[in-house]
Amino acid sequence: MTEKLLIVVGGGIAGLTAGALLAREGNEVILLEAHSQTGGCAGTFIRDPYVFDVGATQVAGFERGGIHDRIFRHLNCSIPVAEVLDPACIVHLGDGEEPIHLWHDPLKWEEERKKHFPGSELFWKLCNQLHRSNWSFAGSDPILPIQNFWDFKQFLNSTRYMNLMTGFFSMASIADLLWLCSCHHDQRLRKFLDCQLKLYSQGPSDQTAALYGATVLQMAQAPLGLCHLKGSMQKLSDQLLCSFLRDGGKLFLNHKVVGLSKNNDTWQIKINTSKKLSLNLQAKHVVFTLPPQSLLALIPKTTCVLPRNYRNRLENLPQPSGAIVFFGAITRSHLPKYCEGHSQLLVKEIGSIFVSISFEGDGRAPLGQATVTASIFTDVNSWSSYSISEYRHHKDLMMGKILTALNLQFAVNSKQWLHKELATPRSFARWTGRPLGIVGGLGQKPTTFGPFGLSSRTPMKGLWLCGDSIYPGEGTAGVSQSAVMACRQLMFEEGRELNLTK
Repeated sequence: MTEKLLIVVGGGIAGLTAGALLAREGNEVILLEAHSQTGGCAGTFIRDPYVFDVGATQVAGFERGGIHDRIFRHLNCSIPVAEVLDPACIVHLGDGEEPIHLWHDPLKWEEERKKHFPGSELFWKLCNQLHRSNWSFAGSDPILPIQNFWDFKQFLNSTRYMNLMTGFFSMASIADLLWLCSCHHDQRLRKFLDCQLKLYSQGPSDQTAALYGATVLQMAQAPLGLCHLKGSMQKLSDQLLCSFLRDGGKLFLNHKVVGLSKNNDTWQIKINTSKKLSLNLQAKHVVFTLPPQSLLALIPKTTCVLPRNYRNRLENLPQPSGAIVFFGAITRSHLPKYCEGHSQLLVKEIGSIFVSISFEGDGRAPLGQATVTASIFTDVNSWSSYSISEYRHHKDLMMGKILTALNLQFAVNSKQWLHKELATPRSFARWTGRPLGIVGGLGQKPTTFGPFGLSSRTPMKGLWLCGDSIYPGEGTAGVSQSAVMACRQLMFEEGRELNLTK
């Protein structure tokens, strides 16, 4: 292997984005993926004749100037076919009131929220101002958290006067904004916000950073928008992979990284293959897209490669959530009329359920049928501690609860389902290799977001992080932005610049 070799660990959206960008710059890049396919939590699996999205079912950043749009234009390849969702989601709060539609048209959304949350306009206007500031900042590809003078210079280049003003809210939560706008007594508004924010930040309004929450609450509205990919979420991975391979990148599937060490300025990567072979690669730079907690097992404690204070920080990172996901298929005529897209149900017994139903002809199910995924967040520790019999019991219990909720919502019965299976944190641990099957990052609390989060620049020279634990956070748009940030830092270390098309 040459001294110029770059290795990317993990073939999810973050890894594919980093690999494609680095290969586009003429680097020699190897992408290592432990699974038999790329995509990670945004991948798919097939149960003939159905195609199921493993985790993510919506994408952001496809609008002109959005992160995916900019990346694909920089890579000089076409962006996957997608349809803007309108509404992006229908939220049922289970209180007997009409559901809340997240319309794409800002004026329609304004009328919707005035109907459901009268007296809350000051809160929404403040969120909109914070979001506009965030969006101009993010569009300039800032570096956060700041670790050296070059990072600070990029931060300054991205900062506008409006960002300095909104910086006063950097330690505030969404609940603080509600209080500031005298909306904290509106329990229905609080319930709605808690449901929505849980999807993106893993926490309710009092645990979600104001600067992060203000943006995710605006993602469904023009000029932005949440999109549904034609075919499956795998199309996003496939297109990035095509660019990566076209520009000379090498993909090694079924290659699991089992150890990291360092010899002078060279990283030693120990790999196990599906054929039970052990390989060793060497590289000057490693872009690590797995959860940063994974480094604890990969870098031996007996070595001094991982500084003690950094190891302590990784050991004390907050525990991300896991997911329980129902994958089902049903004849479309059994569903209520016009029932497709995305919805959120608040169910007393199990909390918030996010439901995605395939569109007719979108490639996920035969004509006249629909795939249905329904996901809830869960604690990963309890699922990892169950014995085999306990695990089966709790899995059957959760299947029954989710089916009961869906049957009631769609007015169907269990016999009408053409396919049904359930994934738990144990399933995601096998599929993604993420510790205990965690599916999200560190959560977007005021103490972990932006300047207070984990940096993509590690204290170990040549080791870079990106993914849902790194700024700006979760979702395909967030992990892609983090990949851009890590690649820009890496390229500068090599005396070159990486600047995306505006």
